[in-house]
Amino acid sequence: MEVARDIVINKIYFLRGHKVMLDSDLAELYGIETKKLNQAVKRNSTRFPQDFMFQVSENEIEILRSQIVTLEKDNLSHYRYTPYAFTENGVAMLSSVLNTERAIQMNIFIMRQFTAMRQIMIENKDLFIKIMNMEKAITEHDEQLKTLFSYLKKLMQQEEAPREPIGFKMKQK
Repeated sequence: MEVARDIVINKIYFLRGHKVMLDSDLAELYGIETKKLNQAVKRNSTRFPQDFMFQVSENEIEILRSQIVTLEKDNLSHYRYTPYAFTENGVAMLSSVLNTERAIQMNIFIMRQFTAMRQIMIENKDLFIKIMNMEKAITEHDEQLKTLFSYLKKLMQQEEAPREPIGFKMKQK
């Protein structure tokens, strides 16, 4: 099966601290309807605890939109209900409930991509830590700059007000 690695990786998102894939993306990769995928999951609901699969909230749909620049509101509005997100373990469990050859092969491929992503994160842990520290520093600097500009504005407003002259004053006759 010839599936581009980037296609699968671009369908892995970050929600609730997990790498997840949406039910519609998985159904597309498996070559079945989303409805059929969700029916198979519901028939085997005991195999899918909360850490394997969860329903995406309306707020999380907005988070997904921010992760997917090209995702339009219409792309997620076709859902009658909010989509389900499957964690890595949930995707692995899908292979036990979807018994088509394509689903099994696609699951193997997807699991390899999850593993590759984890390896990249492990190998670049120091880089990720540096980036997170930089992001934190930038956020702190932004707050400090806002405070500084606020004080500068107050100083500029005070200077614009007329001031009484300083020094010796002579009385006018």
